[in-house]
Amino acid sequence: MRLLPIQSCRPGMKLAKKIYSHDGLVLLAENVELTSRLLTRLEQTGIQYVYIGDPKTDDIVIPEIISEDTVRYALHEIKQSFRELMDRPKKRKGTVHPYVAKPFKKMMNRIIDDLSGQRDAMIMLMNMGSVDHYLYQHSLNVCVYTTLLGMAHGYSHDELMTLGMGALLHDVGKTQISTNVLMKPGKLTDSEFEQMKLHAKIGFELLKDEPNIPLIVAHCALQHHERLDGSGYPRGLKGPEIHEYAKWIGLVDSYDAMTTTRVYRDPILPHQAIEILYAGTGTLYEQHMVQTFRDKVAIYPLGISVKLQSGETGVVVDFNTSYPHRPIVRILYNEAGEELKNPYEIDLSKRLTAMIVSVNDENPNKPLVSGI
Repeated sequence: MRLLPIQSCRPGMKLAKKIYSHDGLVLLAENVELTSRLLTRLEQTGIQYVYIGDPKTDDIVIPEIISEDTVRYALHEIKQSFRELMDRPKKRKGTVHPYVAKPFKKMMNRIIDDLSGQRDAMIMLMNMGSVDHYLYQHSLNVCVYTTLLGMAHGYSHDELMTLGMGALLHDVGKTQISTNVLMKPGKLTDSEFEQMKLHAKIGFELLKDEPNIPLIVAHCALQHHERLDGSGYPRGLKGPEIHEYAKWIGLVDSYDAMTTTRVYRDPILPHQAIEILYAGTGTLYEQHMVQTFRDKVAIYPLGISVKLQSGETGVVVDFNTSYPHRPIVRILYNEAGEELKNPYEIDLSKRLTAMIVSVNDENPNKPLVSGI
């Protein structure tokens, strides 16, 4: 299968992977033939990339970081719990509210179990082929990515539970922010941005007294936008003043924000996001955290089209866990753009003179904007 931008897809192509709704329901199954109408609808719903069947790449298997069942279960629980939190201010005082700790702890156990079964798993984009409700999917993405990094860092199971819970609930304060601000398609005004920034404090207030949720989780919600140099919010904390868990979550939150479709901009690809994160090393993010993240991210997603400096183009068919930035590429077209009858593969970790110069025919000179 190949990973193609929706603009490059043509009627008659067939899906190689399912497309899900924001709560995990299957909207389009595998092998569905795309029509002009379907492609238009997918683009309108924010889908930027889809996996397409292709005889020359049908042997590419895209591993899942966590199982489909866990994703569906998690999105259902996140949706229910967040909607309950959205409705709390509307309810009378004295109303008994269901606690969010129990379903989220059960969810964290499932996520940790899934990730523990594949210690060499790489962080791959989870929102490819998902019609996204940004808050739900983003919360799950940040949770899974952060937990995987926590495993690589060597945290214990109990520490992973707290870290993962902090990641899962880091944006819970957004349940109290006006949807007109959250879903605004254009740039926020200064006053709207100040309102958006309140989500960190609101998240802390929502969680600090929640039964069976560690206080550190509330501090993760409060601090995930703080930065090493004091340029973050809401308190302008610096370096050691920021909790370690919040630093991990802040790093992953930035990455997922950049690589996910937002109402006001298209996503960028992982290799571009990593470049932006590296630019913030030592000022915004801890160097060792960015390095761990780089080593665990599949910088070039499997199935994506790449062009080498030789002019040859092909598809990423596998990654090297020791060198994520040097994947294995199946060359499909020569330097003249002619399709090869006998494609061949190049392991970029062994051929160091071969360099990827562009992805999906992107302009290598296009400036990168984080949009965080």
